[in-house]
Amino acid sequence: MTAPTAAGCAAPDQAAPLPASLDLEKETVITGVVQAASGEAVPGAYVRLLDSAGEFTAEVVTSPAGQFRFFAAPGAWTLRALSRLGNGDTAVTAERGINQVAVTVAA
Repeated sequence: MTAPTAAGCAAPDQAAPLPASLDLEKETVITGVVQAASGEAVPGAYVRLLDSAGEFTAEVVTSPAGQFRFFAAPGAWTLRALSRLGNGDTAVTAERGINQVAVTVAA
């Protein structure tokens, strides 16, 4: 099995800059970093976006610097990080624009 290519079906680079054409007055971006209790970034963690009812909506894998990003609707969300160091949840009430969040994981 080969890894997905740029033209394949894969999540975008979580560390890539936001597109210049993005209208932050109309879009909602939830972005941040997964970190250990020590504050160290956690690369390769799976971050799930859960809606206000706790239902799975999307998932991405963090960058080498522990970064993640979701484009979502404004409202109440839960971010659930699953990693080799443990798991962690963070609630966020997202508004239009960029919503910066940290998710801490622990065993």
